[in-house]
Amino acid sequence: MPSSPSSPPPGASLAERLDGLLFFPVTAFAADGSLALDAFRAHVRCGVAAGAGAVFACCGTGEFHALAPEEFEECVAAAVAETGGRVPVVAGAGYGPALAREFARRAEAAGADGLLAMPPYLVAAGQDGLVRHYTELAEATSLPTIVYQRDNALFTPEGVVRLARHPRIIGLKDGHGDPDLLQRIITAVRGAGLEQDFRYFNGLPTAELTGLAYRGLGVSLYSSAVFCFAPEIALAFHRALATGDEVTVRELLDGFYVPFVQLRNQGRGYAVSLVKAGVRLRGPDVGGVRPPLSDPAPAHIEELAALLERGLELAAAAPGSTLARAGEAAR
Repeated sequence: MPSSPSSPPPGASLAERLDGLLFFPVTAFAADGSLALDAFRAHVRCGVAAGAGAVFACCGTGEFHALAPEEFEECVAAAVAETGGRVPVVAGAGYGPALAREFARRAEAAGADGLLAMPPYLVAAGQDGLVRHYTELAEATSLPTIVYQRDNALFTPEGVVRLARHPRIIGLKDGHGDPDLLQRIITAVRGAGLEQDFRYFNGLPTAELTGLAYRGLGVSLYSSAVFCFAPEIALAFHRALATGDEVTVRELLDGFYVPFVQLRNQGRGYAVSLVKAGVRLRGPDVGGVRPPLSDPAPAHIEELAALLERGLELAAAAPGSTLARAGEAAR
């Protein structure tokens, strides 16, 4: 049986409900490029059944940048329907202030439990402007909001303290990858007495590679792109990391995750398109990516298939897996 997050208390907040592996589903498209909602529903359904701790719909892996507002709302509503309240659904929101607020309101109308606020479009802003932007976004709906730090949305510790003071800004997803900065942020938020209801997430691409380092900072939540197409591998690694099984962590890093990142780095946009190719290898057919992204080269998909086979073998042999438990019972 897949591992599953612990049950939150009745009436728990989103911050309290977020646990386990965070699932960022891809958005399914038909051959003509239109939205394929049935395939998207099946993809979300499979992820929740496998043991996702939360569904982050229409975010980076879900090609938020390529979705019209109406498509976005349809996808979020479909994710909400498929989860049936078993795990929270968090929806992406981004671009400039007006569009970010529109996406946020559409997410709320679709029944989302929270927002992942992505960086504003292109502009490089100072701390005052960034804090104002995310504060106004948080005030556009009643939804709890997680701020995504990366690229042109980087914060000082003081800036994050200002965000954390807002009652609806509940966390920081770090896609920047500077442990020195993140430690200073954590210390500043703790020093301001705001740490109890403020969550941190490792949001780097293929976050498993930095899982050990982030865990040393006290950050255990992370988004797993691999969970989209190989939940067995992602859950085996998550279980090993949580239980201190250093042997399994090392074997999965060396045998699967590091080679996967090396393959991911072979093409621009592969952080999304290679993940989507992985989903297609195992079903359902979620189609290709929308421009400006491009699908991976056929040779890279073949390499991914071989790597996936190896990763599944390692996961099956890991302590706590279904096959490993069966072998122990037979002995």
